[in-house]
Amino acid sequence: MSQSLPESMTAIEIREPGGPEVLVPASRPLPEPGTGEVLIRVAAAGVNRPDVLQRMGGYPPPPGASDIPGLEVAGSVAALGEEVSGLSIGDPVTALVTGGGYAQYCAAPAVQCLPVPKGYDMGQAAALPETFFTVWVNVFQRSALKPGEAFLVHGGTSGIGTTAIQIAKALGSRVFATAGSPEKVKACEDLGAERGINYREEDFVAAVKEATDGKGVDVILDMVGGDYIQRDLKALAPDGRLSFIAFLGGPKAEINFTTVMLKRLTITGSTLRARSVAFKADVAAELKEKVWPLLDSGQVASVMAASFPLEEAAKAHALMESSSHIGKIVLTVG
Repeated sequence: MSQSLPESMTAIEIREPGGPEVLVPASRPLPEPGTGEVLIRVAAAGVNRPDVLQRMGGYPPPPGASDIPGLEVAGSVAALGEEVSGLSIGDPVTALVTGGGYAQYCAAPAVQCLPVPKGYDMGQAAALPETFFTVWVNVFQRSALKPGEAFLVHGGTSGIGTTAIQIAKALGSRVFATAGSPEKVKACEDLGAERGINYREEDFVAAVKEATDGKGVDVILDMVGGDYIQRDLKALAPDGRLSFIAFLGGPKAEINFTTVMLKRLTITGSTLRARSVAFKADVAAELKEKVWPLLDSGQVASVMAASFPLEEAAKAHALMESSSHIGKIVLTVG
């Protein structure tokens, strides 16, 4: 089942590994939705750090995924593959995808589609899936953050950070966040962090220890790595959990594992893109039940930094790499 559709579409290709300038508009055939998939007429697509890594040649798409960058989209259902239930042509959705988001049309597993929250435009909706899936898996599933526990997120004004602060606060945890300027510290606190910590001016280990009467935090979400790793271990409370989702400061460090043993710490990490559709379907179901009501009620919201037309994807990536933004960057599709 489908509406009348064109044979080709505009998409953003990675001409060759390199800087933002290698992102170029091109004509591509429309993807065809497979069994269990829908074709989405894209209105907006989120921009994420993994897109930057893919553009630079460091994060190739998994087997079978589109080579077009883009891991999240929002738009309307334009066609249904076989064995799809619960969705109809024209339904507004936001979806997590393994690639193909920087385009006018994108195929997505139906089970990875979620409704557009109440009052959201498509740009706000496109800013949700990648960060919300990632935070839910790493903070609430793998690290089992509980109400009343203390939580620290590094990079508090990134898309991941703004999402993690809000969900953790809404679900009853004490929240701390690191950021790189007074403006960003204030943004973290405005979103619900009990304490924003300017990592350029103060030691986050000392700051969280002081705020927790010397105990430390129960969960840390780290996208920095490098020399933060040993400091993370010091900042954790006994039985604390450290979760890695990226290594902007490098994937290697010299650490003393005695701290891990004495405090009974758990160190974990994951990537989302290559996980199975079945796994992502389970995550989507949990988000719909436990987090989407927070979006509908306004307790949690998209934090938007900027939007660019699809054809200006290079400018969006340049802003992403500058790290000067607060929140999410999206591409709008005309």
